[in-house]
Amino acid sequence: MSEHYNKVIEFSNALGLDITHQDEKEELIVVSNEDKGIYNLIIDCEDTLLIFEQLIYTIQNASENHFLRLLQMNRTLIHGAFVVDEEGKQVIFRDTLQIENLDFNEFEGTINALSLGLAEYSSELLSLNKN
Repeated sequence: MSEHYNKVIEFSNALGLDITHQDEKEELIVVSNEDKGIYNLIIDCEDTLLIFEQLIYTIQNASENHFLRLLQMNRTLIHGAFVVDEEGKQVIFRDTLQIENLDFNEFEGTINALSLGLAEYSSELLSLNKN
């Protein structure tokens, strides 16, 4: 287990994130915090990056307007972005940070960006997917 992985666990605990799954070999954790709108956020320690990914929804309405609006929403996010998976079937929140010099403020910034982005856009995201 690397020092980076331990740091990620420490930061997650400090922010009150519930660690619902841990894979020490892959250096990956899954966290949730209902108050922050965080459900099954995957935090993965890779070689040089810390990757955050949370499924937002499965796409029901793949329209030009849908994807354009996601891009517009991304402009206001402090960290990360709403992205579409390789198959074009899911919208995911994703952020990456350099792992070598990771500090608590950066980690917290990503968690807060996800939480604030969902608070600001949750209703619109749901309606976008229904139209």
